[in-house]
Amino acid sequence: MRKIFLFILIGFLISSCSKKVDTALFTPEEYFNYAKSLYDDEDYVDAISEFQAIMLKYPGSAVNDDAQFYLGMSYYNEEQYILAAYEFSKLIREIPGSPFVSEAQFMLADSYYQLSPDYRLDQAYTEKAIKEFQAYIDFFPTSPKVKEAETKIDELHEKLAHKEFSIAELYVKMDYYYAAIEYYTEVIDKYYDTEYAPQALVGRMKTYLRLRDLENAKKDIRTFLNRYPDRKEELKEVKDLMKKKFPKEDFNENY
Repeated sequence: MRKIFLFILIGFLISSCSKKVDTALFTPEEYFNYAKSLYDDEDYVDAISEFQAIMLKYPGSAVNDDAQFYLGMSYYNEEQYILAAYEFSKLIREIPGSPFVSEAQFMLADSYYQLSPDYRLDQAYTEKAIKEFQAYIDFFPTSPKVKEAETKIDELHEKLAHKEFSIAELYVKMDYYYAAIEYYTEVIDKYYDTEYAPQALVGRMKTYLRLRDLENAKKDIRTFLNRYPDRKEELKEVKDLMKKKFPKEDFNENY
């Protein structure tokens, strides 16, 4: 058994040594190609070390932006999204003429997208992701990834709307009606194109009714009838409220 273990250990050492590459005499391009081969083999940890070495050793070379970009990608693939975002941001800021800028801008936004947490938590990274995806759309409107960026912005808006809506609902349960109205209004005005906007409008009109503010409740009912005629579930609830709380003449043909 001792002999078998010794052979395995020797084989491991030989294998480890065979992977060692002397990069001292590499040109910048050769060094980058070597580091990129590590990246292509999904050896991201070693690739990170080599891309960092290239940037330190050849700061003014033609491959510097290549190394910067793939350093960011290596961090991204290792799910180290904060470090990835830093590297992509650095490339955009310090090498604005690089052909990698467009992709780096998208990956910067996507790094923040990956960091965006559950709607109940702090949404700072969600806000950052939206801002950077919008910058990508503004600066590279003909890019084939614009549609993906728009889709992800919509998804992130849904998350922010969900958070604001959940806060409004919580305030209603706590009987803090004016605070609830503020949050419902935020959803209605700022996230009008999300799934939560019609729900927030119903929530606000019900809260106005709790406060016996019939005029504002009436305004919200009219707004809902005009804006969301196809929302069958909420529409039924709204019409039930109309019949219970208001005389027929207040809404005429909509009654």
